[in-house]
Amino acid sequence: MNDEMLQAWVERVSNESFGRPFKHKATFNSRLKATGGRYFTKSHNIEISPHQLAAFGAEETEKIIKHELCHYHLHLMKRGYQHRDEDFKRLLVQVGATRFCKRLPEREGQAARPFKYKLVCGACGMEYLRRRRLDPARYACGKCAGKLTLKILDSTGPA
Repeated sequence: MNDEMLQAWVERVSNESFGRPFKHKATFNSRLKATGGRYFTKSHNIEISPHQLAAFGAEETEKIIKHELCHYHLHLMKRGYQHRDEDFKRLLVQVGATRFCKRLPEREGQAARPFKYKLVCGACGMEYLRRRRLDPARYACGKCAGKLTLKILDSTGPA
């Protein structure tokens, strides 16, 4: 499927589900992997992840399109278009959109990655587990504002 076909699909879904036209641009963005799509408030354009279409099919992708169209139409009507707004939540249910997209199969194991680093506060002993290495000099303890030191954990997990 190409961008022109996606544009026609989004326009059709907008007219059928919302009774309003979609007058902006819809494109695929292959860099979107942690999210199914995005809506841009300045340009009013929508981007959809082609990975969601490949992994879960047209039915799930249409729910993502409806989700992004909820942002689009509510924003243009100057109503609550953000995820936390009641207008947004209500419209999601009305049109049968999904609130969250499914996790892609290649990203499935990323939530279960082990912690590799531990930051320890020298003053109060508070510990912070991290998956990525960071410079402890740039941060302070959230509990007492003490100095942090970085410890590397072994591959078996948290110490």
